[in-house]
Amino acid sequence: MAKQIMDLSTFGWGRVIVLSSIGTLCCIAVAFAIDSYSLTTGAWRWGESPLNNVIIPLVLAPPFFGYLLGKQRELAIAHRELMIVASTDALTLCLNRRAFMAMVDGFLDRVANRKTERTGALLVIDVDHFKLVNDRFGHDGGDEALKLIVQIIKGSVREYDVVGRIGGEEFSVLLPGVSPDTVGKVAERIRAAVYDTELKLEGESCRLSVSVGGVVFERDASFSELYRFADQRLYAAKRNGRNRVEIIHASSREDQARIH
Repeated sequence: MAKQIMDLSTFGWGRVIVLSSIGTLCCIAVAFAIDSYSLTTGAWRWGESPLNNVIIPLVLAPPFFGYLLGKQRELAIAHRELMIVASTDALTLCLNRRAFMAMVDGFLDRVANRKTERTGALLVIDVDHFKLVNDRFGHDGGDEALKLIVQIIKGSVREYDVVGRIGGEEFSVLLPGVSPDTVGKVAERIRAAVYDTELKLEGESCRLSVSVGGVVFERDASFSELYRFADQRLYAAKRNGRNRVEIIHASSREDQARIH
């Protein structure tokens, strides 16, 4: 409760209390100004009941400002919750496609004018033979598999890396500032963790695997360009047997420049 009172953000009670207090003091000052100034003489003087200039604002102003600012706080919280719902995939609780694209494009725009710290990578992760999971265990079983995979992905990357569900059984990860030598290790860690995790569905063991395609970038790029590169490597991983990682450098012209 003390933390909420000290919170001066749009979502905290501290802002309501501080602004209500300021508003009340302003009302007291205005009341004194109106009561003390004589239009007839053009001079300032104490009114007949100066105490009323304090008591009346103290009685009326705090509830008035408190109500208005409290409603403003509620609207801000509701707006924040709506934004979270609009940007979050309901099943996996990671970013949905639109929010993920906006996040990546925002990152790329911010680093476009920098001469340093322009490196990063984009991974595209697809669940192998996911239709078989749905056919065998139904869509509820498939949903459990997707939620488990997202947990594994988030547990395999850094806290500030961005994870999104692109659609269906396909996910993507933005790794900002990661070195080219590290990208393959991160992708392999995700792949191995998924394959080594046993999922129990309806009392049966279900073995999952993912294919990972990725692109390393050290220059200006757009999300669509990076996604195209990563998606090409994903399909290469599928063609080469699935349950594997394929990564390419964005500046490479041929697949021989992959980084493992």
